[in-house]
Amino acid sequence: MSVVYRIALVLVIIGAINWGLIGFFRFDLVAYLFGGQTAVLSRWIYALVGLAGLISLPILVMRFDEDEDLVPDHDLNYNHNHDQHTRIDRNPSYGMEFGDEADFTALKTTNELKEEKKDTHSKNKNKNKNKNKK
Repeated sequence: MSVVYRIALVLVIIGAINWGLIGFFRFDLVAYLFGGQTAVLSRWIYALVGLAGLISLPILVMRFDEDEDLVPDHDLNYNHNHDQHTRIDRNPSYGMEFGDEADFTALKTTNELKEEKKDTHSKNKNKNKNKNKK
């Protein structure tokens, strides 16, 4: 997100907080801090918040997942045999603050375990048959 959008978003948040104070408590913080609703400085702040709201409209349709999580390969410190852009975090950490989360990527699936159990069971069966034949 560009700097202009960030500044606009901060002003929109300030305006939203001010409107919340007006709605809940009938208290206009901007007017209180800058000399009333008709004061020049208050009117400038109201105008800036209004412009920030207009500038923030494209944020509604902006796709954040494409631009912010992609970086050119030359910015990464590992193998450069990837596509033009590579995701920053291929394996995000969802760990908790109390400890590391277990890594289950190396575990076998249920089907693999069933197949292994079948294989070992059939091998044991064959061994028992061979022992009985001797």
